[in-house]
Amino acid sequence: MEFERRVLGAVEDLLAEGTPYTELAVQKIATASGAARSTFYRYFPDKSSLLIRMAELATVDLFGAAEMWWRADHTDRQAGVVAAIGAMIGGFRAHRYLLLALSEVSAYDRAVAHYWRTRVAGFAELVHARLEAERAAGRVAAHLDSAATALVLTSMVERTLTVAFSADTGIGDEELAASLGRAIWLVVYGDAEPVG
Repeated sequence: MEFERRVLGAVEDLLAEGTPYTELAVQKIATASGAARSTFYRYFPDKSSLLIRMAELATVDLFGAAEMWWRADHTDRQAGVVAAIGAMIGGFRAHRYLLLALSEVSAYDRAVAHYWRTRVAGFAELVHARLEAERAAGRVAAHLDSAATALVLTSMVERTLTVAFSADTGIGDEELAASLGRAIWLVVYGDAEPVG
C-alpha cells in the first residue's frame, strides 16, 4: 500500500505538470515513484490497471463522505448534504488531475470505463435504496421514481465536479457545495408533503 501511495503521488505530480495521462511513460512513473520498472510491472501490468488502482485510492474519501450522508438521518435539512458535498469537492480537488484523467481515459479505454461505470453504479444503487426507504416512510413524494432520481443525482454530481475542475469557472468550493447540496435536497425532498 505504501508503494501504491508513492505511485499515486508520482502520477499526480506528473499530471499536474501538464503531461496527459496517455503520454506518461511507465519508466517516467517508475522513476518518479522511486521504483524499478520490474517492480512497477509486478503491481501494474499496464497503464489501465494503474489508473484503475490509483482511482480506487483517490476516491475512497470522495465517495466515503457522500455515502455517509446517504446512510445518515436527514433531519438536518440541507446542512448535512452541503457538508458531504463539500467533503467530496475537497477530495476531488486533492486528486483532480488523476480524476480528470480517469474521466478522459474512460471515454475510450474499456477496462477503465467498466471500472468507473461499476463504481458509480454502486453508489447510485446506494442512493436508490435510500430513496426507496424514504418513499416507503413517506418522507419524499410518493410519485418520486427512485431509480431515475438516483441516476440523475449521481450523474449531476459527477459531471458538475468534472466540469468545475476541468476549467476555471470562477466558482469557489463553498459556493459549489452550497448549490449542489441545495439541488440534491430539492430534488429529493422539495415536493414532499409536510410531515406532522
